[in-house]
Amino acid sequence: MNIQQLRSAIQAKGSYLCVGLDSDLHKIPSHLNNEPNALLEFNRQIIEATSPYAVAYKINTAFYEQYGTDGWNIMAETLKLIPTDCFSIADAKRGDIGNTGEMYARAFFDELNFDSITVSPYMGKDSVQPFMRADKTVIVLGLTSNPGSADFQYLQADGMPLYEHVLRKTSEWGSPENLMFVVGATRAERLDHIRSIVPEHFLLVPGVGAQGGSLEDVSKHGLINGGGLLVNSSRGIIYASSDLQFAQAAANEAKKLQQVMATYL
Repeated sequence: MNIQQLRSAIQAKGSYLCVGLDSDLHKIPSHLNNEPNALLEFNRQIIEATSPYAVAYKINTAFYEQYGTDGWNIMAETLKLIPTDCFSIADAKRGDIGNTGEMYARAFFDELNFDSITVSPYMGKDSVQPFMRADKTVIVLGLTSNPGSADFQYLQADGMPLYEHVLRKTSEWGSPENLMFVVGATRAERLDHIRSIVPEHFLLVPGVGAQGGSLEDVSKHGLINGGGLLVNSSRGIIYASSDLQFAQAAANEAKKLQQVMATYL
């Protein structure tokens, strides 16, 4: 799926919800331990239950890579479960130069066939360029909401914070059709200014729900022309319940968010 198709999906579903598959064997319902592949079965049920309300799924690769070969296989099989009308994100936070970056791009785009990947721009243009493809999307870390973001992202350089330099410079390396930015939901107060820098690019906004971000604030300051925004919720949806009806509980939470989103579109 490309950006234009994502725009169409947002309008068709009245949603800009991204479900984060931060699936953890220690947190999934215990009855799934009887399944041959508990993690994959958990993901399958979550995806089937929430797909009417979501337009994207974000697979946090660390939750799968920790299991080595088995984890990579589960990630690949999970990716196949994502409907074709949903945008797939490899939340891998890669970012290396030259051949190394190209190998990462081949792994996630050619081998696994993700629609997009999150990338750290710290090493500059040649750490982002290997991921730039006409039919894929690079999602650059713009402004994150973790406490450590203050260590570097807000440092003043030539009269503006470093994250602003990142947004301005990185936006020159691609277009709104193949380049997106991560902006943490708990930084919603800065979205107006960020929108003045990247007025047409999609923003991937994690942190709504369990992390305390406000969907209302993010929508008010981040939406453009009925789109341009993906709001991610992970724990608030996939761990809504730990009983036999966990998938229905996840669907209920996803539907609640979608119904609010529809009022903003």
